[in-house]
Amino acid sequence: MMGALKNHRDERVSVSVEELVPQDHFLRAIEATISFDFIEEKLRPYYCENNGRPSIHPIVLFKMMFIGYFYGIRSERQLEKEIKTNIAYRWFLGFSLSDTIPDHSTISWNRRTRFIHTNIFEEIFDEIVRQATEHQMVGGRALMTDSTHIKANANKNKFVHKYKKEKAKFYIDELEAAVIEDRKVHGKKELKPREESDTPTKKTRISTTDPDSGFLMRDGKPNGFHFLDHRTTDAKYNIITDTYVTAGNMADSEPYLARLQAQIDKFGFKVEAVALDAGYFTSYICKKLSERNIFMVMGYRRFGKRNKEVPKSQFKYVEEMNAFACPMGCILEYATTDREGYRQYKSKPEDCAVCPLREVCFSKKQKQKVITHHIWEKYKDIARKNKLTVTGKKLYKVRCSTIERSFADAKELHGYRYARFRGLKSVQMQAYLTAACQNMKKIALHLTKKGLVEGYFFETLLFYVVFIR
Repeated sequence: MMGALKNHRDERVSVSVEELVPQDHFLRAIEATISFDFIEEKLRPYYCENNGRPSIHPIVLFKMMFIGYFYGIRSERQLEKEIKTNIAYRWFLGFSLSDTIPDHSTISWNRRTRFIHTNIFEEIFDEIVRQATEHQMVGGRALMTDSTHIKANANKNKFVHKYKKEKAKFYIDELEAAVIEDRKVHGKKELKPREESDTPTKKTRISTTDPDSGFLMRDGKPNGFHFLDHRTTDAKYNIITDTYVTAGNMADSEPYLARLQAQIDKFGFKVEAVALDAGYFTSYICKKLSERNIFMVMGYRRFGKRNKEVPKSQFKYVEEMNAFACPMGCILEYATTDREGYRQYKSKPEDCAVCPLREVCFSKKQKQKVITHHIWEKYKDIARKNKLTVTGKKLYKVRCSTIERSFADAKELHGYRYARFRGLKSVQMQAYLTAACQNMKKIALHLTKKGLVEGYFFETLLFYVVFIR
């Protein structure tokens, strides 16, 4: 029998918001496990104590933002509408069914004016990391780092070309000192001092919509204006410990060491192992990590053979002779060390002239084979060897379930595929709030579970890294 259609829309009942929100609701877990009291103290300096109209309480303001990032609500206008009709959201904010919801413009005004030139979003993110640490969810011993692209709020066809001087490597002084020493050991004269005119210029696309973004051109990535989020997660429970936004055309390796040091300074991490993508596989990063005695595993890119040339891997380095031996047994002797730190090894033209591999070894315009070998190449060899160990293979495999999963969750569940705002500072704010919400979610879900065994594998893995390698 078909039931009767009932209409109780005008029925009045005496009920509280507390009674209407299910006990197992996600926001109840957040409220029970995360302390938001620190927000009031951190934001107190930005409010006048004895003048002006009473504002929305800063905890309520930031909780509204958190709701938007928890549930991937990209528009602040839409966020206001959702809070009006969602009882759980009202409960989380401490509102009754009859309370007026703050206007969306209040959120945007505070974001664009009151907080835009402050570090408040970073401070809130850091405090959530500290709360995770208090719950024994951050080990600080093994860190996973990678970057992901965020599509800028900019048309890829609206840009101007500008010629910019390429930035000098941040470790240029250390590199030049090493080059001078290496040339001295090999009996070579010093290079002329580097002049400003020696700095090459590069033709760059600058977006007219969002000049802070950068034009991304990478294999397997969409071309266009993007930002990059250089993110680090802790291996124990995949808590995000750092998020740093740059233009999309910056190399992954550029900010890495500075961001690693920032985490050590802020949280007191005792880093013992890192797992990095191929973009971080540079001589300088390998050198610095080796000097810190950090166990490192990194990916590497396989480059295709150019014009079917004999690859460098077929040439064996003979350390006693400081020379390379080619597949046919000929010796490539040391010739010089250039400004970039590469030693050049050259074969004898007369040997190459009668070599049966001459046609596939190098181009017809050349008379001899030239192999380059960086003065810090031995540190990259350490990283290569680490990855082939049992511990290295396990540690690198963990990346898939930590940093890669962190990016996947951010994009699928928290609206992180696209930049919500324009400008580097605003996108950095988005990164901090997204990462903070992901961390809060992990803390809440972890503390409400029974039988907490999730972190055992990673702690066991670190035991092998530290004591058995």
